[in-house]
Amino acid sequence: MTYQQWYDSFGEKHNKIVKKLSALSDDEIIKYFDYENMKQKESDFCPLYKKNKKCHNIENLNCYFCGCPYFRVGEKKSWCSIDAKDGSTIKAKDGYIHQNCSNCTIPHKTKFIKQNFHKHWKIIMKNTIGNI
Repeated sequence: MTYQQWYDSFGEKHNKIVKKLSALSDDEIIKYFDYENMKQKESDFCPLYKKNKKCHNIENLNCYFCGCPYFRVGEKKSWCSIDAKDGSTIKAKDGYIHQNCSNCTIPHKTKFIKQNFHKHWKIIMKNTIGNI
């Protein structure tokens, strides 16, 4: 799956859930996206839910930003626009340089989500895929 395909597919899934929750407050929507709740109520949202695994091993993991607003994609590389200290890169055999966010938890913390919240995920993520 390409980054663009993931972005489009995830955006649709995210939008569908948020639309379903439209009567809730922003805080209630954010709370709904807590890992434990999503694993139970939205098992198709993430393939890790069915395996009872987390993408980041942290308490209070929130899945609202499955994908980070600081992630950027270009023609031959992806990168972190804030050069997060817990990020790194992986060079693929084809020469593509991939941003490795597996040790970074910034977008999965409720405080960050509240500071950057918008009901339209693609608006928050607009700079992510803009370079494809």
